[in-house]
Amino acid sequence: MFNLSSSKFFWYVFFGALMIAGSQFHKLDWPTYEIFTNGVTNQECGQPRTPRIVGGQDAIKGKWPWQVSILENNKPICGGSVISDQWVLSAAHCFYDSAPDYEYIALLGAYQLLNLSSDAVFAAVKKIVLHPDYDGKSSSLGDIALIQLQMPVNFTNSIIPICLPTPSEKFSREADCWVTGWGAIKEKVNLPPPLTLQEVKVPFISQRDCSLLYNQFPIPGLGKGAIKHDMICAGSPDSGKDSCQGDSGGPLACQLQGRWTQAGIVSWGVGCASDVYPGVYTSVPFYADWIKTTMEGKKNGGLQNVPALVVLLLSLGLALL
Repeated sequence: MFNLSSSKFFWYVFFGALMIAGSQFHKLDWPTYEIFTNGVTNQECGQPRTPRIVGGQDAIKGKWPWQVSILENNKPICGGSVISDQWVLSAAHCFYDSAPDYEYIALLGAYQLLNLSSDAVFAAVKKIVLHPDYDGKSSSLGDIALIQLQMPVNFTNSIIPICLPTPSEKFSREADCWVTGWGAIKEKVNLPPPLTLQEVKVPFISQRDCSLLYNQFPIPGLGKGAIKHDMICAGSPDSGKDSCQGDSGGPLACQLQGRWTQAGIVSWGVGCASDVYPGVYTSVPFYADWIKTTMEGKKNGGLQNVPALVVLLLSLGLALL
């Protein structure tokens, strides 16, 4: 027979539940590296295992193993990047007011879209999470989306996640930055068969400098203030090198501490390789916390992440009060 009062018994149950919860939740802890490593080991992200783009060139096979092609009804519509074994990062405008999530397919490990190797993987989509700030309008805030795959993928020479920056990460104009994709090679000129992945080196432009440039020459219909606080730019207006239609959602990858780290997501621009305006990208550091929280599945409040046994024990304790 127990002589514990009901209130004491509740607290024993409560702290026991917390101990169980702690043993269940430690797997979700985010790595404390200077560069977010996306739930993979510090050795894996941003390091290829092999040695939309205007003015670009064919990439070397395996050089950008995080590159993803997003398919809708078997047609490539956007790019993306592998950031873990079950998550792909892309742009919200690719999916806004569009098909149901299950109609999309993520193609990983591809090099030539019309000449797929055995390394390529077609991954079914479980869900697509758009940032709540995105409203579908031109120059909207929150042009970022996370795609959860139905099943985890195996990392290979052709499929490796890119590293994610910390929220405070800064990139300089001298950074070694590249944009990759299968988009148009000129405005209204599609990439020819066999649709080989393209790459182009572009200079990084901060949000402040980009905003000054766009405000100096306001875009008709958008006016000043087109560059929001969650945007960055890349490219030299006079270089003839830029992302273009079809590259949307793809990564702007920069070398950081010896690893390829995603600085931006191809978002929008004025034409392709404009002689006035550089390409606009969603800032990944700005949304680093949102990416982390979404991948971990956290919600505000509630007990949805608490194991069923913990909920049962807490309910039992409360019933005995």
